[in-house]
Amino acid sequence: MKIIQVCPRYFPDIGGVETHVREIAERLVKMGHKVEVVCTDPSGVHPKNDFINGVSITRFRSFAPHDAYFFSPKMASYLKTLDAEILHAHGYHAFPALFAMTAARNKRFIFTPHYHGKGHTSLRNMLLTFYNPFGRAIFHRANWIICVSEYEKNLIKGKFDIPEERFTVIPNGLNLSEFKGIIGAKYPHRILHVGRIEQYKGIQHVIGALPELPGYTFTIVGKGPYEHSLQQLAADIGVSDRVTWKKDLSRQDLLQEYASAGLMISLSSFEAYGITVAEALASGLQVIVNKNGALEEFVDGTTCIGIEPSAKNVIGAIRLLKPSQSYQKRIIDWNEVVERTVKTYIKD
Repeated sequence: MKIIQVCPRYFPDIGGVETHVREIAERLVKMGHKVEVVCTDPSGVHPKNDFINGVSITRFRSFAPHDAYFFSPKMASYLKTLDAEILHAHGYHAFPALFAMTAARNKRFIFTPHYHGKGHTSLRNMLLTFYNPFGRAIFHRANWIICVSEYEKNLIKGKFDIPEERFTVIPNGLNLSEFKGIIGAKYPHRILHVGRIEQYKGIQHVIGALPELPGYTFTIVGKGPYEHSLQQLAADIGVSDRVTWKKDLSRQDLLQEYASAGLMISLSSFEAYGITVAEALASGLQVIVNKNGALEEFVDGTTCIGIEPSAKNVIGAIRLLKPSQSYQKRIIDWNEVVERTVKTYIKD
């Protein structure tokens, strides 16, 4: 099949959607399909036309203030010129999915929304209200809606009145072979966070807990607009020397961070799945997550526990942690994700 994957950004840009699309696209090529990724490149630092691991990539400049919206009229026009059996759009919270819908015409149109219900700021939330009627049209045009969690599916059903039979739930996967031999919790008092540095990620609660957790250190892997505020918070409460900042790590270096941590904390308010949580659990770490939202689906009460995000609750949860056995819930491999996705492509 000829398959077009449409997304806001693509590798070497990083993020949850970027990882999802890359893992799918490269495996589809290995299965013998022809794949083109159509995306945007707001900064213009990547080639417009690229070819990575068998995947053809076409990028367009876009308007994307604060890494949002990804508005690109040229992308919209280009998509209408393409011929393919499958048009698979990713990401409700940006314009490329809407452009893909308008170009779908006689193509089978698949939509993976990575939907979390709200904007990351009050302004984005207000703008999302105006966008929702267009978003509703994307859902109703899609032949199939692939959600990465039951939480995401239920959010969409409630908001947009989509019938149950239009959905299929396929969680994000991992390259499980990467985690063989990794034994986490080598340094039990080393706390890890991996992800973009945004206020909604809840990193401030972990930093705020450190004065009451003597002996614990906190490593933050990622970058984003909230970094300066967090550094100021750490300085104000006297824990700067116990907080380490890392960014732009290689994959091998990131795996080493998982291997040398004691536990992972992810208190994000807006997630459709939570790949870094799955990676931490696959590494043998205990994890503390926000119990409100998609991350709650990882909670098993021992290896992964859920809390209301606050410094006080972080302190309480860490003090209650006890050595546990390996994670009991199933995390799937990307190969299985792609097999299930292809079955969705051809499903009546």
